[in-house]
Order: sequence, then structure tokens, then C-alpha cells
Amino acid sequence: MLEKINSIEDLKKLNIAEKEELAKDIRKYILEIVSENGGHLASNLGVVELTIALHSVYNVPDDKIIWDVGHQTYVHKILTGRKEELKTLRKLNGIAGFPKTKESETDCFNTGHSSTSISAALGMARARDIMGKENSVVAVIGDGALTGGMAIEALNDAGYSQCKMTVILNDNEMSISKNVGGLNMFLSKLRTKKLYTKSNISAKKIILKIPLVGKPFVRVVRRVKRSIKQLIIPKMFFEDIGFTYLGPVDGHNIQELENILRLSKQVEAPVLVHVLTKKGKGYKIAEENPDKFHSTGPFNIETGESKSKKKDDYSKVFGKKLVELAKNNPKIVAVTASMKDGTGLTEFQKQYPDRFFDVGIAEQHAIGFAAGMAKAGMIPVVPIYSSFYQRAYDQVIHDVAIQELPVVMCVDRAGVVGADGETHQGLLDMAFFRLVPNLSILAPKDFKELEDMLEFAVNLGKPVVIRYPRGGEDNYRFNSENQIELGKAELLKDGEDITIIAIGKMVARAMKIAEKLQKEDIKAAVINSRFLKPLDKEKIKEFVIKTKIVVTIEDGTIINGLATAVSEVITENGIKDKKILNYAYPDKFIQHGSVAELEKIYGLDEEKIYHDILKELEKTNNNSK
Repeated sequence: MLEKINSIEDLKKLNIAEKEELAKDIRKYILEIVSENGGHLASNLGVVELTIALHSVYNVPDDKIIWDVGHQTYVHKILTGRKEELKTLRKLNGIAGFPKTKESETDCFNTGHSSTSISAALGMARARDIMGKENSVVAVIGDGALTGGMAIEALNDAGYSQCKMTVILNDNEMSISKNVGGLNMFLSKLRTKKLYTKSNISAKKIILKIPLVGKPFVRVVRRVKRSIKQLIIPKMFFEDIGFTYLGPVDGHNIQELENILRLSKQVEAPVLVHVLTKKGKGYKIAEENPDKFHSTGPFNIETGESKSKKKDDYSKVFGKKLVELAKNNPKIVAVTASMKDGTGLTEFQKQYPDRFFDVGIAEQHAIGFAAGMAKAGMIPVVPIYSSFYQRAYDQVIHDVAIQELPVVMCVDRAGVVGADGETHQGLLDMAFFRLVPNLSILAPKDFKELEDMLEFAVNLGKPVVIRYPRGGEDNYRFNSENQIELGKAELLKDGEDITIIAIGKMVARAMKIAEKLQKEDIKAAVINSRFLKPLDKEKIKEFVIKTKIVVTIEDGTIINGLATAVSEVITENGIKDKKILNYAYPDKFIQHGSVAELEKIYGLDEEKIYHDILKELEKTNNNSK
């Protein structure tokens, strides 16, 4: 059946039985591709029928469908003419794992982070009304994303606005009951009928005219009716804030989904359609392990086992060290924004359940909550992905830094992360954290230094940011392991020809380059900055003055990171006639691709830096003659 589908028009020609066959084909196709390329599996398998129903009822691109987070849009891409391109999923120059407006006009809004879809949809719906158009606007949001404060803010505004739009709540935490589902379907149909609305209003008007009895009787009826509805319909919250609530409906029954979506189009107000789905649907291993298959690398379809060998990574090393530190320090607590496994806190939760807090997809709340705990005498450690820390920037400034509270903010997935693309690259954290007073910002060169920095941070008594990359450490082995001191860099190699200053994972690269240069009889000093803030200005000044060329290497943006910090030292000290080579990512959003591919494209690979230094030294030596 999938072979017959090359566009939305092809889909609309199918009957329900054919669509059910198509759903099976799509699941098989997605499973084959993700098992080879990696990607988000469980969420996509869970929305197959829902996506088929949406595209059967609505007409994109005229109608707008905004997918919250957007990691569940593989089915959408297949149905909107990108079936063959899906084979290039998450590969360099291939299609993205998230909606991209540049990729297709049927992707009406770029998404990658959670809880944003309702805001965007309401904005589009209000713009539509101003322009006198009549297209439908739909936001598809999961129950997890609904824990994000932005989603609640948007629901509140949308309900108050009474602007016509539809929110699809994709709820994969509940199991459907036929009785409850059938009853609610009946009530949904009843509430959409104009006759019901008109007769309800007419009855109220007649009763209100009865002297003395009218108003009190209506109030009593309203209370009774509301009590009954509260018993029958568990999601009255949505009705209370101004939505018409439809559902729940079986998210794997295409006929029921199409019926309820068509009903929703009749309502001239905000509608919430409650859809019950199962993550990993159709692939038993993913159904039983939805968290494992939320985002996965290539795996064996038969067994579900990863094709790559499991190794230690920065997240695991962080988690192990935190458990060790918490054993001797009862004040240490761990806070996560719904990323316990991804940030390495699984073992901490098992060992110290009373000191572990998962606040849901709510990074702002996580930092504000941590600040409250710190003010009350605890030492909160909060690991959040770099690109998600962007969401909590105000809380870092307002709640933590201004009060100088001892919150340890661990920035996981810092630097380029690869296949997830622009919305997930962790390139901005050094730049935006460096602007905040009272923060110390560190980055480890290897696993051991991460452990040392974490121990340093929990004992400092001040706000600390520790950033570290996704995956494992470099295969370079350092001989020196000097103690961490506030604001002190580490001299790893002395030299008088050039100075290479690096931070985080790029320190290993700096050492490899220096050792290659040594074979050419070029003596390069290597400084492990360790701290971006406070920067070791004295050590940097000393080596900048005595060497011909200064090189900075970092896995962040060129703006306001290590390159900027070192340039400020040179300017402040009036040092002139020094050639400076800065290696960082440009001032642009970086596309998806493997980390190695992206480093090569943007000139951060070892060979490029090594040859650049050789050329510059040759130029400098010729000029001095």
C-alpha cells in the first residue's frame, strides 16, 4: 500500500481498510530506516494512525499542523512526498528528524523543543482571522510536553481568546476503556450539535423568567450538571479555561479519529481533542521499552539491541560521580527536567530516591526549584542539555546568580551533538552564560577532570556551570592531572613558538596538534583553560607575550566564548603584533550531520588546524626576515 502513496492526494483516495494496511506498511518502513540510521522510534510508531487521520481530514499546506517537539513527524514526512528522502534521515544533507519549513511547505513551523506548538498555532489562528482567511490551525502536543509552562500559558490565552483552533492532546500514558471512550464520543457529538447549544440557552432563558425561583434554580442545575460532568469527563480543566473538550478517542482507530476530527471542525471556538495512543505501537520491543526507543542509535530489529558497543560517556561518568559524592554529603540533591536516563541520573534515583526530583519538561521551574532548595541549605545539581538550558536563562540570572546560590548547573550535550540539528546543537551555552555575573564556568578535558570539577563545584558554595559533550572522551591520554583551583588554567605543555589555548574536549585535539608540530621542531605551549570564567588572565598573558602566534580552540560559537575572552586579555594588556587564529563555530545555526563531518565542514578538525598553523608560522618567519 505504501508504494501507492506519493502525496496527500493519494492518501485521500483510500478507504478505511486501505488506510489500516497503509499504517502497517508505514510502521515497517520506519522501523527499517531507524534501525539503520538511528532516530526517534517509539513516538513515531505511536502516531501512525493519528497522522493518517489528520492528513485525511485536513488539507496541508493551506491548513496548518504544528507538531510539538516535532520528533514524531516521520509519518507526516512520508505522507507529504518525502517517502524516499526518509532513507537519508538525520544524515548530512539528508532530511531532518524534525519539521523544517525550508524542507517542505507542509512543514509550517520549525520545532525541536517541547511545549511551543499551542503558542505558535494560536498566533497563526489569530493572524488568519485578521486576514479574513478560513483555514484550519491544529497543534499536536503530547501529554509530556503539556507539563511545560509555556503550553499551559498558551492554553490559558487560547481558551480566553475563543479563537477557532484545534489542539490534539496525544496522550500515551493512559489505556483506553471502550465504555468511557464510547460515552465521551457520544458527549462530544452532542456538544457539537447546534440544537443542543440552542435548546440549552432557550431553557435557561425560560427558567430565568420564573419569579423568585428562576435564578436559584439555574444555579442549582449548573452545579448538579457540573458535578455529573466532573464524574463522567475527567478532563474538565480544558472546559473550564474555555476549550470544547472532545474525547478521549482511540488513537489507533482511524475511523474514530477521522470522525472526531471532522466534529472538531464544526466548533467555532478552541477545541481540545484527547487522543489515546501507545508509544512504540506495532513493535513489541519498543512498546515494552518506550524510554529506550525514544531516541536510539542503529539497532538490530530482531533483538532491539544496539549495533554499537556500549561505552562510558560523560553523562554516565557524571552520574556515577554524583552518587559517590552524595554518599558523603547528605545536602546533595539531583534535579532533572524529565531526562533522568539521558543525563545519567538513573542510579542516583535508585540510591537516593528522597533526594531525586523529576519536575517534568519544565526547565524554568527546575532552576527556580533548585534555587529554592539552595536557599534552604541544600546543594542542588541540575543536569540539563545545553540547548534546553536556553529555556531557563532568566531563572539562572534572576533566581540563582543574583543571589549567588550554590546551584551546580551541569550542561550536558554541550557543543555539536550531530544528527538532531539546529534545535539541539549545544553551541551557545558558553556565550550566554559568560554574560551572567557571579557564575563560574568550567569544561573538562576528559572524564577524570569532569569528576574533579564536579567535586570542586559541590564544595564551592557558589553558582557553577560545568559543560561537557555528548558521548565519550577522546582517545588521548593525559599525563598531568592537576588539582582544580578557582580561575586557574592548566599548563599541559611548554613552548616558545606558539601558544594553543583550548577548553573542554578540544584540549585533547590541542595536544595532538602540538605533538605533531614538535616533530617539525616547532615548540607549542598548550594551555587547558579549564575555566572560561573566571579566566586565568595572568597565565594567558604570560604565554601570549612570549610566543609568535596564539591559537584558540573551542566547541562553541565564535562569539563571546574562549576566542573573545582571550582577545579581551590581549586588548586589555595592550599586546600588539600578535597573530591570532581562532577555531570555533561561526555565527550561524549548524545543520545536522555527524560530529566529525560538521567539524570538518567548519574547520575544527585536527588536520585543518595543524596545516593552518604551519602556513602561518611560515608566513611569520618570512616576514621577520
